[in-house]
Amino acid sequence: MKYHFRVEKEKFGFSAQCMELEGCITQGDSREELNANMQEALNMYVFESDDSNELAPFPNQNIKRSPHIVEVPLDPEIAFSFMLRRHRIQHKLTQHQAAKKMGFKNVYSYQRLEKKSNVTIDIMARVKSLFPEFSIDLAFA
Repeated sequence: MKYHFRVEKEKFGFSAQCMELEGCITQGDSREELNANMQEALNMYVFESDDSNELAPFPNQNIKRSPHIVEVPLDPEIAFSFMLRRHRIQHKLTQHQAAKKMGFKNVYSYQRLEKKSNVTIDIMARVKSLFPEFSIDLAFA
């Protein structure tokens, strides 16, 4: 899952703003520092708190790279948890309901999936069975 940042050369360094995520802005003294800061800002922006009902939008696939527009990949573990949470909310399920439908013995096992976690093939299969439209490719692209 790749988001797009518009990069600007400043008098002293660089700045960048994510085109899809309002308020996701960062800067760096060098291009290398800016690249690391864009990754960190993106991951922090999308990794929402549990009590948040607001969901970040998906990346806009119509935005094309250019010398001033760069693609920044979301950490795959964050992308997976973000997409899982989005699908659960869109299907109007609570975490408890999703856990039960996926065959977990307790809600805590499911809740860990909505955190940054390294998922197994078995978990991916359970997610696909509950949310057939879930795109594993998008989460890990």
